[in-house]
Amino acid sequence: MKLVYFAWVRERIGVAEETVEVPHEARTVADLVNWLRGRDEGYEMAFENAAIVRAAIDHVHVKPEASLAGAREIAFFPPMTGG
Repeated sequence: MKLVYFAWVRERIGVAEETVEVPHEARTVADLVNWLRGRDEGYEMAFENAAIVRAAIDHVHVKPEASLAGAREIAFFPPMTGG
């Protein structure tokens, strides 16, 4: 699965994107975030307050409980403001 990171999420992790083999236990975006947090310190810092990090599955904004089934790309980004 392709993972894409934006803004300070990318800066803390240290890569803009990567392809990973997501464990079968990771069935939702929240499960994926929990798995990522255990990968190393950069991921832990990026997702230390997971409630504020937004996600999109295949370019559609989703909530943490969204299923990963069939997903090709997951993007993570900080909250956005309008102006």
